[in-house]
Amino acid sequence: MAKKKAKKKAAKKAPAKKKAAKKKAAKKAPRKAAKKGKKKPLDMIISKSRTKNCAGINVSGEFYGALDAAVREIIAGAEARAVSNGRKTLRPHDL
Repeated sequence: MAKKKAKKKAAKKAPAKKKAAKKKAAKKAPRKAAKKGKKKPLDMIISKSRTKNCAGINVSGEFYGALDAAVREIIAGAEARAVSNGRKTLRPHDL
């Protein structure tokens, strides 16, 4: 009868916690305190690819900026209407 061979298990090395912590601390850049009143540059609300798919014709690059501005104006008007009605939630009828 064949004898079973005993498998050797590789000894696991314990991770060096101190070294890993030092590396992580070195990689992270210090965060700057956020200043109140300063806003980040605004990202586009609309998706260029989805807008292009909806249009049956070509779309110029300048159209996206104009569409984004129009959408922002609509949202601002809806927000003003909701606030004037004492609400903190935008609803479809605010448009």
